[in-house]
Amino acid sequence: MAGEKQAIIDKLRQDILAWEGFKPAATEGAHFGLGPLEAAFPNKVFPTGAIHEFISGRPVETAACGGIIAGILRVLLEKGGICVWVSYTRRIYPPALKRFGLNPDRVIFVDTPLQKDVLWVMEEALKCQGVAAVVCETHDLSFMESRRLQLAVEQSHVTGFVLRKDVKKENTTACVSRWHVQPVRSQLRAGMPGVGLPRWQVELTKIRNGTPGTWTLEWFQHQFRTVTPFAAPEKLHRYA
Repeated sequence: MAGEKQAIIDKLRQDILAWEGFKPAATEGAHFGLGPLEAAFPNKVFPTGAIHEFISGRPVETAACGGIIAGILRVLLEKGGICVWVSYTRRIYPPALKRFGLNPDRVIFVDTPLQKDVLWVMEEALKCQGVAAVVCETHDLSFMESRRLQLAVEQSHVTGFVLRKDVKKENTTACVSRWHVQPVRSQLRAGMPGVGLPRWQVELTKIRNGTPGTWTLEWFQHQFRTVTPFAAPEKLHRYA
């Protein structure tokens, strides 16, 4: 009897995930190169056709968030389509996207003349055919605004990323996830010169129907891998 009840509960859980747009369990080739972090997502699959919120309080955190987003975009765009990157004061450096295997020619950069226009442009871009993903750099995001974005992707199945900059106070949104990313010091291989591989502390503070957690990720051979941290996140005060 207990086994039958658990089977019913498991079936209901899978039905709810399907209704909310989450894909079934990952198969070969469905991974986003996020390593063990993917186990935190529903069915162990990065949620596409959803809105993901990235929170940054300092410029170095904004850059770190941009690195994680770029790595995910590389996989999203492999199946075709383009990315639209919307901002008022853009901080992304397009040629740097190549470091993450993302050709900047696949990205349309839209710089709006007014801050208040960025979310409207993002919502419209989310409704366009041929678009695989939309990234928006903004400061504020209300629950109502995030709900409008989520409703748009539920119809178009486009994946959206809201990169919130200089956030002083967090608020409730309708986004399926909330990420905090900080840079951490790279580790050089013995006897090797240079500055090491990009490395971040990634905290998933909210993931709908998933498991929040914290990981240290490193970018290696066009994918993320988890590493054991040897130092606290760098408290950088100077920016290049």
